[in-house]
This record gives sequence, C-alpha cells and structure tokens, in this order.
Amino acid sequence: MRVAIVAEWYPSPADPVLGIWAHRQAMAAREAGAEVRVLAMRRPVPPISTLRALPDTGPLRRWTAGVRSTLEPLELDGIEVRPVPFVAPPRPLSYGTWGHWMAPTLHRALGSLRAEWPFDLVHAHCISPPGYAAARWDGPPLAVSAHGPDMIEVPERSSLARRACVSALRRADLLIANSNWAQRRCEEVAGGPLPTRVVHLGADLPPPAEGKRERPTVVTLAHLVARKRHAVVLHALAELRPSLELDYLIIGDGPGREPLERLATELGLGGNVTFAGQLEHPRALAELARCHLCAMPGVEEPFGVAFVEAMAAGLPAIGSRGEGGPEDIAAAGDGMLLVPPDDHRALARTIAEVFAGDPEELGRAARATVERSFTWERCGRETVAAYESVLR
Repeated sequence: MRVAIVAEWYPSPADPVLGIWAHRQAMAAREAGAEVRVLAMRRPVPPISTLRALPDTGPLRRWTAGVRSTLEPLELDGIEVRPVPFVAPPRPLSYGTWGHWMAPTLHRALGSLRAEWPFDLVHAHCISPPGYAAARWDGPPLAVSAHGPDMIEVPERSSLARRACVSALRRADLLIANSNWAQRRCEEVAGGPLPTRVVHLGADLPPPAEGKRERPTVVTLAHLVARKRHAVVLHALAELRPSLELDYLIIGDGPGREPLERLATELGLGGNVTFAGQLEHPRALAELARCHLCAMPGVEEPFGVAFVEAMAAGLPAIGSRGEGGPEDIAAAGDGMLLVPPDDHRALARTIAEVFAGDPEELGRAARATVERSFTWERCGRETVAAYESVLR
C-alpha cells in the first residue's frame, strides 16, 4: 500500500518541531506496513520561527536562507519529504481560503508523484486548507485527518472558510478523527454523519529518567498561546504558595511568552518559573521526564500529544474536563486527571492532592495507560487499518 501524505504543518530543518505529530504518524504507518511519501505545503515566506533559528547574517541573506531551508527537499527518518510551494495572501484574514491557493501547485505535485510512484491513497492532514485542496484533485481515494483549529476555528472565520471545510469533509472518502469529540465536531460542521475512524495519536515509552529535578516541578509542554491556559497554571501555583511551593517549567515558545513572564512576576512566582523556550523534540521529552506532574488545562484540545508524552514518561497529567483528548485519555485508564476549565482553584486543589498522595505511583499508572492504548505502534496499526478500510 502506497500513501501520499499532504500536510501544511510538517517538520523542516529550520523548525524540527512543527507538525511533529504528523511525521510521527507517518513513521508509525510505515512501521505498520504502508509505504509513505510526504508533500509538505510551504509558503515561500519563511515563518518568524524559522528566521529566528537562522544565524543573523543580515536581513536579505537571512531571508534567502529561510526561503532555501523552507523549500529544499529532504529525507526525514527515511521518509521522503517534498516541499510544495504556494503563494497566498497574509494569514490572519485569509487563512480559511488558503485551500484555493494551495490547490494548483498541490495538484501538479500529486500528478508528478503519482506518475513516478503510483500511490493508492492520499492522506491530508487538517480539513482545511490542505484537505480542501486535496479534495479538489481527481485521483485515488482521500482520507482527511481532523486535528484541532481546522475543525474549531477555521469554519468560523468566514462563510468561504466554512464552505471549504464542509466540501472537504463531504468529498473525503474517510475522516480520521483524533478523538471521539473531534468526530462529533466534524459531523456538526458537515451537517450529518461521515465515514469516520477515530485514531488516537501516540507517544514513545522512554526508559526511566536518569535524574528527577530536586524540587517538585509542574511542567507544561505546549506552544505559548492563550488556549493552552498557562496563565491558569500560574494562578493555581500562586494559590498554593502559602502551603506548597512548586517550580514550574514551561517548554515551548510563542506570542504569549512576554505576557506570561509579566504575570509570573506579578504573582510573585518569578523565581520558581523557568521559560525553556522551544526545544528540539528529544530534548523537550528529556526535560519533561525530569519533572513530577504535567498540567495543561487548555481548551480547544481535541487530543493533545503532550499529555500522553508526559504520561509515557511516568508523569500524571491534568487537563480540562469536556475537552476531547483529556476525556478520551481519562476513559482509557488512570493517570489523566480532569478539572473544570478556567478554574485555577480547582486546579490548585488537584495539584495539591497529587503531591499529598504518591505521584510516582500515579505516574506508573499513567505510563501503563499509554502502554495499553496510546503508543505510536498502536497508532500505526490503526492508521493502516483505516487506510485499508477505504481501499476495500
């Protein structure tokens, strides 16, 4: 079975973390027996994160290097990744229509790839824009994965954006949803039932961490944006401070960093909070494993790979009740704790209960839950089974 994967969010040398979940699912599907190649949609406008990662050799040279690193073909963990350039208007106002801009170059790339490597199936990550662009191509069957903003935010941007999402969902031969909530949300957007497989993403099971941090530490591994609710964790730690002093490690970067740094100082937590920035994925997981508890009470969280990565490392995890990923993970076994969204006092009580009990025992239960239900090996098998259901 040959599968052409189409993704807008996919790792590159300049940004090895971007879309790492899509790459890991591709690797898992390959290990489960599928042959995969990737078409990565790239704008010839380097993201700010890419430019920041490059040496400061002057604006023009830096920009040129950013374009080159964005558009160069590469092989990543043995998987061929071909960049597919496309031009689109500025993101904030037009993102919901980007599928129209992606379609011409994507269709040429799909045709060229199929001529030399006849594939059986297209798997597009995200309903729109990539899913919509792929759905307009007259080729083999199409599976579309729903991940998060593509089903929550994009349909609400404009009537054009909603029509693109509905069209992609209706034209796809299969929807691969990353949680049961994601399936329900997509059917709500589409206005009716869809042929769907729920395939949870996964995590590796690392060996025990060589050395835990000396002080009890809460960790969040996520992009620094409002919906991840780092601020709620900060308020919870401030609430706990008279009776329980904890350190807080924040792994990730984004537009919310400066406001969060100010909030940590205002709450008197400055000396207890470390902003590690965006780390390469292996190092991020190593730092995660040295902590004692993962807290990410975010919203708009259809899955959340960071939860199962933390649990696989032996950390209990706390997420928001009512969110798709945390609910599915908690239903699978112990180690995932749920709190009401945007309730820092409830979060503080739950954190205190974890540290008053036996966090290591709860962490072992969390790891066992991942081992049963959320490994990349299992994700690969279920992904290939989903592909086979379409081809049958």
